[in-house]
Amino acid sequence: MLTFTFLLLLGIHRSAAVTHSQKYIHTGSSQVQNFPEFVLVGLVDDVQFIYYDSNTQKCEPKQDWMEKNADEQYWQGENGKAMTHQQGFKAEIETLKQRFNQTGGVHIYQEMYGCEWDNETGQVTGYRQFGYDGEDWLMWDMETNTWIAPKQQAEITKNKWNNNKAHLESFKDYINHICPWFVRKHVGYGRSSLIRTDLPSVSFLQKTFSSPVSCHATGFYPNRAEMFWRKDGEEVYDGVDKGEILPNNDETFQMSVDIDLSSVAAEDWTKYECVFQLSGVKEDVTHRLEKTRILTNESNTINVIIPVVAVVLLGLIGLVGFIIYKKKKKNVCRSPPPVENAQAPEETQFLPEP
Repeated sequence: MLTFTFLLLLGIHRSAAVTHSQKYIHTGSSQVQNFPEFVLVGLVDDVQFIYYDSNTQKCEPKQDWMEKNADEQYWQGENGKAMTHQQGFKAEIETLKQRFNQTGGVHIYQEMYGCEWDNETGQVTGYRQFGYDGEDWLMWDMETNTWIAPKQQAEITKNKWNNNKAHLESFKDYINHICPWFVRKHVGYGRSSLIRTDLPSVSFLQKTFSSPVSCHATGFYPNRAEMFWRKDGEEVYDGVDKGEILPNNDETFQMSVDIDLSSVAAEDWTKYECVFQLSGVKEDVTHRLEKTRILTNESNTINVIIPVVAVVLLGLIGLVGFIIYKKKKKNVCRSPPPVENAQAPEETQFLPEP
């Protein structure tokens, strides 16, 4: 099964307030074997809660709390919207193939839209973007309520959609009012699992003694988190490399942020601290950098080599001792015959008197 997803990267610091989100990803395909022509996936707080494809033509709950709380009227409405999107995507792919002078082959058309809602301030931010064959096609700008075309072939569609003022106002109303209403509704359904906070375990890691130091946090939930380095109370940007938030197998998440301290004196390392912020938690998780807390591959290698060398040396000593023992035993078993009128060797004159 092929999968196609958009990546939404957010590089903002989270406050103590909880921000909930909802987004839909629509994927239309042409001539892709063993993959439906249309797939719809809905996520709330990045947890999939609904699924639809053109093969089954039926919206399905992906969480127990959706199956338990959503009524028949809800599913009928979602099925109707999904089928409308399916028909629209099939027509759009044919239009795009003409724009690019394409007659056949595998093609993918995607849409992602959604909103984020701050439960304290009520602030709402929204987005909507289209992609074709892995590249941006059209993007909606919330501030200006206009469409932007990254590619020349999209100019016709951009102008057409920007001239449709009624459609622009309708989608803007959806983002500002309808979308956050559904966010609150779905979060309420999944309150027991969505509104929870798990703090991470944090470790300092380093591949070698000259490599950047990595602050690694794992086991946290939700994935709306931020982590950065700070020195003397001020955030550090130089030499810092921030990684993405990645899922664990137990539905928690992990992330890392590296810092290059190769030009920093060893005695100044303790001035640095790693700060982890989790949405919904007011207090930061802060860990001051101490060299004794850093786990490195080199230290582990040394710890492994020393016992191995010791075992090898003990084995060699035992082998040498065994060989000497066998030689002595052989000499004892084969004593030379007595010699008549034998005289003591010269070496005996150096032996002490009994």
